[in-house]
Amino acid sequence: MVIESKKAEFSLEVGRGQILAYMLANPHPNPPNYGMISTGGGFMFVKLVNGEIPQYALSKGFLTLNPGNELYDVLPILKRLTQIALEGI
Repeated sequence: MVIESKKAEFSLEVGRGQILAYMLANPHPNPPNYGMISTGGGFMFVKLVNGEIPQYALSKGFLTLNPGNELYDVLPILKRLTQIALEGI
């Protein structure tokens, strides 16, 4: 899993190109690669599937300042990504 962190004043979009570059450089491209972009107050998840033409998908942006604090939605995603990582060991 790759994590890209940006200053809070940046948009989550600012980290997309950089995280995709890191993910494409992964020396183990066969399983899907997962990443997270964070500004501290916002989170977005990325899934990259390598192939002849790499394809990626983005989650919605999760914001901690929204009513209901979407951090509670982020934690189960992180837990699931940890399980996926452990299954690959």
